[in-house]
Amino acid sequence: MSHRANVNYQDSIDQSDRLVPVNLRQSGDPGIQMLISNRVRKSPYWHLSVEAGCWKATVYNRMYHPRAYVRPEDGGAMEEYRALVNDVTLWNVAVERPIRVKGPDAEAFCNYVCTRDVTRVPPMMGRYVVLCDEQGHVLNDPVMLRVAEDEFWFTISDSDLAYWFKGINHGLRYDVTIDEIDVSPLQVQGPKSEDLIADLVGEAVREVPYYGLMAGTIEGAEVLISQTGFSGEKGYEVYAFDSSLHAETVWNAILAKGEKYGLKVIAPAHHRRIAAGILSYGQDLDHETNPFQCNLGHMVPKAKEADYIGRDALERTRELVQQGTPPFTHQLVGLKLGGRPIEDYAPDFWLVGPDADSAPSGWITSPWYSPELGTNIAMAYVPVASAVVGTVLVAWLPDEFLDIPGQPVDAVVCEMPFRASVNPSSRERAKAAGRDYAY
Repeated sequence: MSHRANVNYQDSIDQSDRLVPVNLRQSGDPGIQMLISNRVRKSPYWHLSVEAGCWKATVYNRMYHPRAYVRPEDGGAMEEYRALVNDVTLWNVAVERPIRVKGPDAEAFCNYVCTRDVTRVPPMMGRYVVLCDEQGHVLNDPVMLRVAEDEFWFTISDSDLAYWFKGINHGLRYDVTIDEIDVSPLQVQGPKSEDLIADLVGEAVREVPYYGLMAGTIEGAEVLISQTGFSGEKGYEVYAFDSSLHAETVWNAILAKGEKYGLKVIAPAHHRRIAAGILSYGQDLDHETNPFQCNLGHMVPKAKEADYIGRDALERTRELVQQGTPPFTHQLVGLKLGGRPIEDYAPDFWLVGPDADSAPSGWITSPWYSPELGTNIAMAYVPVASAVVGTVLVAWLPDEFLDIPGQPVDAVVCEMPFRASVNPSSRERAKAAGRDYAY
């Protein structure tokens, strides 16, 4: 690391809008081995990931989460990336831990905890949603699947949603049951994913729209298929009912059918999701982040009639943002970075500043190299005044990514997404059509 990056800027970077500041001390990767024990849950697919060559993992939602299969000497994460953008890939994402809300009041309950109007979501469709606390901070940003009129599933990001749901309902007494269910998801992502899924569950899947759902069977195991994913490429999620019993059946069937498509088992492709502008909870936002601060203000509808948790705080934030006096110090932006290609996970929140002679004023959350753009890209929090597209900053990267050790690289604020997704978001479609997006 450069000399500047080793300095403790915990006090000098303004985080006065947070109760618990982001830890910006730089430790690098000390090569510590993660303990695998029975204290952290192993998903039904964990042993299958190990058999597939998983050699690096993290903990997500209190479960082990595979994060690398291809060894560095064989191309590492960039080889996994090539498989995703050219062929088809299989991901173990059981850590999404679906939470089911079911009962006569399921729609009303879900509409109260989500900022978006879920009454507009028909059965067998899903939506990306955010759930906020009373202060307007994001507690989770799951994909919500409406399986039936009275049944919703939330495939959660890295925070406990079931406990919060149950706590909310303890006083409200909606007529619902709230449980984590045994439907551990897998993701099948890449340009050949549609052909592979059609081989598995039938040609009808080709008619499933983006965020649409379809029931099917794989080798006798009941599954739910959704056209969703964390990649920006065409892709699906496969939810196997009673996953603890049917994990091998579903996993091995996907592997077998995938052979002719060049299927590769990989980890969630953060390099591609960064390019698509897809946020990762815990890195790019957390329980002290406001939706308007992390480019999710479009998830706060202006016209939703029903009340929901955080509404007053979020509407006040909207007013302050429109007045040019946001109640937060930093804004999430996209950056294009100089330096050598970043081809693995960053172990720290690397620092960003106005120039080489000034103290850092922000931090990078998610960096990676984009082969298509031929440059490093990143998401970062910078002071609101520096969040204007075109602003030139500098970033202090570890020496291994620097052309001149100890010297920061240029970092230019740019629009996200960096690269379009196969399925543009509703916000992107509205923007392209010149319309405001408020739902």
